[in-house]
Amino acid sequence: MVLELIIAATVLVSLISLLGIALFLVDKKRLDSLLFYLVSFSAGALLGAAFFDLLPESVSGIDAKMALAFAFIGLVAAFVLEKIIHWHHHHHIDHKGERRHPLGLLTLIGDAFHNFFDGVAISAAFLVSVPLGIATTVAVILHEIPHEVGNFSLLLYSGYSRRTALMFNFFTALAAIGGGVLFYFFSGAIGHIESYALAFTAGTFIYISSADLIPELHKEKRPKNSLLQLLLLLLGATLIWLMAAYLG
Repeated sequence: MVLELIIAATVLVSLISLLGIALFLVDKKRLDSLLFYLVSFSAGALLGAAFFDLLPESVSGIDAKMALAFAFIGLVAAFVLEKIIHWHHHHHIDHKGERRHPLGLLTLIGDAFHNFFDGVAISAAFLVSVPLGIATTVAVILHEIPHEVGNFSLLLYSGYSRRTALMFNFFTALAAIGGGVLFYFFSGAIGHIESYALAFTAGTFIYISSADLIPELHKEKRPKNSLLQLLLLLLGATLIWLMAAYLG
């Protein structure tokens, strides 16, 4: 039953990659408005998942110092991966802004790794408990929506056609299924591996929220919208806290 849940959850996450279609079904002004609300909410959901769900579950299986160490490793790993991708982005766009396919290729490779570890995180969570798996899947979906829309835009910028960009983006998203299934079958190889994976995932969630999403929120200067961002961030964290408290 757990394997079926892992597959179902990772398939659902993979389908999020098709949201690139939203760029053509929704006008830019409305899409920007939707992303404004979603980024705020998903930033809170990721932080809530890390601090209220993943880390507490991790320390129930391994020593707290070890859990925090693996969370730090996860944070650094996310930083390094993103730094490599950004470095290549910079070096494959010349001063005239010409579009180069290596930019798109590096985006696809980086996204495949990212999605693979999303699958690992979902699998590790379901192996601990179904409620934890559901909460982790929700957190992954929320941050994948703006992430995948952004990736799709980047592929178009790199010279891919709309159809090719959507197809390749979907193929890389399928790495989540591979990550989830592989982790399920090899989870017995190391004792408490689920706890290590949960701590690692907590670190990546903290990085994504703090380094990628929250800086986007700081671009908003209007007090009313900034307050709305704060409320949505707290709402996202509260949702995960409630799921951890009452479904666990």
